[in-house]
Amino acid sequence: MYVLVVVGLLAGVITSISPCVLPVLPVVLTASATRSGDRERPASGSTGTRAPAGRTSSTRVAPATAGRNRWRPYGVVAGLVVSFSASTLFGSLVLSALHLPQDLLRDAGIAVLVVIGLSLVVPRFGELLERPFARLPRRTVNPDGNGFGLGLGLGLLYVPCAGPVLAAIAVVGATHHIGFRSVVLTGAFGVGVGLPLLALALAGDAVARRTGILRRRARSFRLTGGIAMILVAAAVGLNLTDGLQRNVPGYTSALQKSVEQNSTATGQLHRLTTSGHSGPGANTDSGSGAGAGSASGGEGTCTEGGQTLENCGPAPELTGITGWLNTPGNQPLSLAGLRGKVVLIDFWTYSCINCQRTLPHVEAWYRDYHKDGFDVIGVHTPEFAFEHVRANVRSRAGALGVKYPVAIDNNYATWNAYSNQYWPAEYLVDSTGVIRHVSFGEGDYDGTETQIRQLLADAHPNVTLSRPSGVADTTPTEQQTAETYLGYKYPQRVTGDKPTHDRAAAYRFPASLTPDTFALSGTWTDRSEAATAGAGAKLELSFQARDVYLVLGGTGTVTVRVNGTTTSVLHVTGVPRLYTLAHTATARRGLLTLDVTPGVAAYDFTFG
Repeated sequence: MYVLVVVGLLAGVITSISPCVLPVLPVVLTASATRSGDRERPASGSTGTRAPAGRTSSTRVAPATAGRNRWRPYGVVAGLVVSFSASTLFGSLVLSALHLPQDLLRDAGIAVLVVIGLSLVVPRFGELLERPFARLPRRTVNPDGNGFGLGLGLGLLYVPCAGPVLAAIAVVGATHHIGFRSVVLTGAFGVGVGLPLLALALAGDAVARRTGILRRRARSFRLTGGIAMILVAAAVGLNLTDGLQRNVPGYTSALQKSVEQNSTATGQLHRLTTSGHSGPGANTDSGSGAGAGSASGGEGTCTEGGQTLENCGPAPELTGITGWLNTPGNQPLSLAGLRGKVVLIDFWTYSCINCQRTLPHVEAWYRDYHKDGFDVIGVHTPEFAFEHVRANVRSRAGALGVKYPVAIDNNYATWNAYSNQYWPAEYLVDSTGVIRHVSFGEGDYDGTETQIRQLLADAHPNVTLSRPSGVADTTPTEQQTAETYLGYKYPQRVTGDKPTHDRAAAYRFPASLTPDTFALSGTWTDRSEAATAGAGAKLELSFQARDVYLVLGGTGTVTVRVNGTTTSVLHVTGVPRLYTLAHTATARRGLLTLDVTPGVAAYDFTFG
């Protein structure tokens, strides 16, 4: 059991620092700033509205004290974790039992964000929302609240990057085989997701309070927060966030694989998802799951991401498919009917950003090699309740440019037949129906294409293949510097003077810098989450990566030098967010030097 807890917690943390968190960040970062701050409110015993004649209102209005409102970031993140965890594990079960639309929860989350946003932008609207509660005796009316309700709505919209842990939670939830172990795993994953988000929410709150901006411009902050909520709701509802997430490299992919795809983790997850199942693919052997690097159902196993073709045994037939897209008359296909062709079985789901970054490669292979006897079947196995809706799948597949056949696997029958545990996952089947190659997650597109071409040449010796597709692979595969924190709450990779906690101190650069560490110079105040610059503040970082990012907050400028050459000047303002410091076509070893003006807070380096 403890393995599930540890793996779930670590997987949640990794998920929460991945590109998939970007759509909800504006709300998380501004949530605490939407409170009323120091504005006056009616005294105790007054509701701020006229009481009915002959009645003395006993409704109390909560005072806007800092002691009460300081818990708002915790409430927002707690609400997000609770609603995300509950909807992922129990959402499909509840909606199915009540015969409600599977995308109802997502629509409810959008509605909650819009309503709360409007109440902040238009105070009169907020008063109308509060009025029904004003008549409840002894009811405390707090327009700003503790943020839990906002978090509940936000959690219904949070769609994290998929890995084996989240896949296991989604499978047991969608197939209604929920047990104690799956609840424990979901809880651990949710806590892991919440920790980095809470750190960001607290950081945004601390910056606003310490600079005094919140007190001076409380109304402006509330207006900004309300607009941010409405825009996030609109962007998610219209699927406008997909492009942003696709264009950010999957910088956590390697870390995710190391945590979730080791033999111990995959064995535990496989037992969790196969317990209670019967039929094709049901297997309780802890080492046989797809996440462990093998394909089940045949006479052999494939090494995940193998560089040469292997014999993994016969490919399981497509089973339990509830609908088809992009076939003549939306009629079903079968692997038996595709004998003689090379087939790629691609497990995906439309809201998974990892899948979306893989799609251009799969689409290019289908376009270039279909005429030569190559087919793709995209097995759409939903991760969230709203992805069960056929109309949603059809709409998003069209928007993403998917032209090849799509099999809708809402009941996870084909997923289980392959003992799959990952989105995306690719199973390459030769012309005789044997699996020859498996690949999980992003990357190694050139290797997969090479094996497609080899199988086509084997099946059709006289075929003349076009040149390789040439779609650029943006997945980081090179060794790179690990995530590097500047706050003392986390392990610090520092050379030279060790940071002094919670007070300003002067630092000097060491004579040399150890690879993959940082050093400080000038005056800095190092706190639990970030280091804040004082007079003459500078920072050096030895890194290896293509891209270097840093979360910055406060107000001021950061002058960036790479290997002694000034490359940019960043203007930092507002709540903390991710800034790009360096970008190159290939990974390299370099020395990054930052000149930071007083008041700018530096939180966390990440790399891509």
